[in-house]
Amino acid sequence: MERPILQVALDLLELKRAIEIAGEAIEGGADWLEAGTPLIKSEGMNAIRELKKHYRGHKVLADMKTIDTGAIEVEMAAKSGADIVIILALSDDDTIAEAIRAARKYGCEVMADLINVPDPASRAKEVEELGVDYLNVHVGIDQQMKGLDPLEVLKDVVDSVSIPVAAAGGLDAERAAACVSMGASIVIVGSNIVKSRNVTESARKVREAIDRAAEKGGVEVRRKSLDEEIRELLMRVSTPNVSDAMHRAKAMDGVYPLVRGKKIVGKAVTVSTMDGDWAKPVEAINVAGEGDVLVIKVSGDTAAVWGELATRSCINRKIAGVIIDGAVRDVDDIRELGFPLFARKEVPNAGEPKGFGEINVKVICGGVEVNPGDWIIADDNGVMVIPKRRAYEIARRAMEVKKSEDRIRGEIEEKGRTLADVVELYKWEKVQ
Repeated sequence: MERPILQVALDLLELKRAIEIAGEAIEGGADWLEAGTPLIKSEGMNAIRELKKHYRGHKVLADMKTIDTGAIEVEMAAKSGADIVIILALSDDDTIAEAIRAARKYGCEVMADLINVPDPASRAKEVEELGVDYLNVHVGIDQQMKGLDPLEVLKDVVDSVSIPVAAAGGLDAERAAACVSMGASIVIVGSNIVKSRNVTESARKVREAIDRAAEKGGVEVRRKSLDEEIRELLMRVSTPNVSDAMHRAKAMDGVYPLVRGKKIVGKAVTVSTMDGDWAKPVEAINVAGEGDVLVIKVSGDTAAVWGELATRSCINRKIAGVIIDGAVRDVDDIRELGFPLFARKEVPNAGEPKGFGEINVKVICGGVEVNPGDWIIADDNGVMVIPKRRAYEIARRAMEVKKSEDRIRGEIEEKGRTLADVVELYKWEKVQ
């Protein structure tokens, strides 16, 4: 098998940073440089000109995502220095034909992106017959957030056509290697390289992985369950990352960690109880499974519904943590145990186990709605609730936030820049 091509998608907004990151990626083994759609929309054709000027020995792609005026858009990209122009396979056949004619006239090639195509293999054959040079099996960022995967359709497309096929969509080194094993000639990697703190090293890992796959073949990737992936992702991010991913969603109000430096991630087992009535909270320990989080809403906070003995029971059951919108006691013992517990108030007195309340019902805890099975992430910044139907999406988006921050942090720490410099803050201020 020929050496696979590593294409780096520069989905950034700032041209200066894109050029710098492109150079670091080339050091790690990147072959092709893609001016991503956000970069083109932010900087226009100058993004292509500057990338080509700095890296003449490498192919530059313009991700135009053209769906209309094929000839005009290919012409402007080609004249700016693009070696390959990316158009949408969803485009009308006449638009694609016009794009190809313009490409032949101005000396560039055309890649058709299969993003959002209902039947990728069938459409791949059609656009190959129209004359495109490459195909891209692409799962978009928003689709990735919902768990869609290019590996699910890649083999069908590869088997349907004779032109080179690229794969894109949240690929890391392992998944890029799997794509090569399934016949992809080109792997397109974006955030896992360009948002890395060490771009060169990240690119090198992908380069080595796809080269090994080309030599040996047969790389198998086991897809984790969604719950496994969600937990793994949330363990790597912070509650501020999650808040940003949820469009600045708020944390629970007035609920604080008893033990600093602890993190909670897990699915909610909810409890509703009366002030001082600790029967249902204790019963819920036996309802919850390993890795779950108890979320307890109490009608008041004058008497504790939780203490040391309940905490020890949670440890035995391997429960991930407890959130109490109410009062707790035995705080010194709980801190000594190091168990992650968040509560509204600390008191010495407990109430009685009267048995009022319910388990696994909707509760409003710290002003935030929590339903059974919602995902909880809590750290020293606070407690965030992620609705279960959006848990995978939000976990993935939070990871993208973290990657972006890690890259910016590196530029601030290692290159002496300020945040305003890195994000070109003044450029984006609204003109009065």
